[in-house]
Amino acid sequence: MELIKRNIHMDCVRCKAFTQMTLEDDVIISDSRPDAAKLIMDRGNVVIDEVKVTDDHAAVKGKLEFYVLYLAERGSGAEGRSDVACMEGTIPFEEMVFMEGVKSGDGVSVDWEIEDLSVGLINSRKLSVQSLIGLSLRCEEILDEETAVDLHSEEPVEFRKKTLDVATVAVKKKDIFRIKEEVEIPGSFPNIVSMVWSEITPGMVEFKVLEDKIALQGELHAFFLYRGEGEDEEICHYETTLPFAGSLECGGCREGMIPEIRLRAENKDVEVRPDFDGEERVITFEQCLDLDICIYEEDSIDILSDVYGVVKEVAVQEKSADFQKLQTKCSGKAKVSGHFKAQEENVMLHKILHTASDLRVGEKKVVEGGIEITGTVELQIFFECSNENDKYGVIRGSIPFQYLLEADGITENCIYPISACVDQVTVAIIDNQEVDVKCVLYFRSNVYKQWQEKIVEQIIVSEPDMEKMASLPGIAVYMVRDGESLWDIGKRYYVPVSVIRQTNALQNDEVKAGDKILIVKGI
Repeated sequence: MELIKRNIHMDCVRCKAFTQMTLEDDVIISDSRPDAAKLIMDRGNVVIDEVKVTDDHAAVKGKLEFYVLYLAERGSGAEGRSDVACMEGTIPFEEMVFMEGVKSGDGVSVDWEIEDLSVGLINSRKLSVQSLIGLSLRCEEILDEETAVDLHSEEPVEFRKKTLDVATVAVKKKDIFRIKEEVEIPGSFPNIVSMVWSEITPGMVEFKVLEDKIALQGELHAFFLYRGEGEDEEICHYETTLPFAGSLECGGCREGMIPEIRLRAENKDVEVRPDFDGEERVITFEQCLDLDICIYEEDSIDILSDVYGVVKEVAVQEKSADFQKLQTKCSGKAKVSGHFKAQEENVMLHKILHTASDLRVGEKKVVEGGIEITGTVELQIFFECSNENDKYGVIRGSIPFQYLLEADGITENCIYPISACVDQVTVAIIDNQEVDVKCVLYFRSNVYKQWQEKIVEQIIVSEPDMEKMASLPGIAVYMVRDGESLWDIGKRYYVPVSVIRQTNALQNDEVKAGDKILIVKGI
């Protein structure tokens, strides 16, 4: 008697850990940069350089990259003009994280979030940088769950199967998608002398699995601040949205599979080059999207669920196995708004130049009807004002949100990775010092049901218990009890289900409590 088995590829998080760390440093502005009078905008990025794993610990080495846009002191730039400048710097870190269950040699992935970044001006040549960073560590592995799907036997034996709908892992890997674009500034804008500040951020990216590749499409939101050609080299800004589309080679993919892909935008390179007339008007950049790819395949698998012998004693040895399947796909949008006032006195708002937004998801939990998501949208509203001596500034604000992402059939046992982004931001000036902000937030999740299933691990065949066999009648009338099936009755009397069905002229295996079933052995 031989079990026919099949490997079912399931992914699991063997262990995980979370830690927060505070980084702080005083940073000197380089001699090549002008003195700072006022800070305007800042942003940060974390680079993980190395992860060393030992038993129950992971050492994470990396650095915080920060960028600061500031207003230069009068006299630092061209005489009589309010100038802006930027600087960047890094703060290195090494963090030892306790991670129970991880073993030396295991692969550990690290996700990060800058939970707070605060840059202060100590004096015109020195900045104070403080940041709170959250690190999420995961040790993931692919389990080949060896599952019995059939049985080969030369002796009479009865077995039955049941169908499992599961989501199995078809592809799991990391990759990089590079977006190369160029933007030519409109003819009404002056030529570019030098780039001061640039921001390029992706919106929600859509993924589709095709034959041996993954198709991507989305949008990039780009903002450029530069010095324009002319006697005063005035500060100019240009903002645009660029659609992109493309594909990645991904062997093993087939159309209709489920993409579960985490992305992070990294490694942006911005350059200025001349147009066909030789004027510096074209901005080129390459934006890299780091992708953590997991592709699931929905499959229906008939597994062996029980076995009994007819002429010999057959025992089934079972074990518990973890499975998951796609429960539902869900997406939705939420609108949030807020009013914010400039903190500086005597500000006369003239124009909104750019709004940088950062959506931070705080808590997500299963409630009746779906997933309740709470968090904040952090805003930096870069403006120009009417004061020539203090021409630029920023309004910082935070908009809290709570949103119910509807998800049919979700329970506490489900997993639900969430993708979220700020889809739209509009800022309107209300009066000289106050603005009204409206945001549209987009959420998306694939919800997976997880459960444990008893699967047949081994079949043990032994000679029949002759005393037990002798005690069973050769012919009997059995009254079906509540919850019993023909399988239960056949197993009790060592009679094939097909024989019971034939003896009783039954069209199918359905019986109900109180039915009388004739049992005849040896047919």
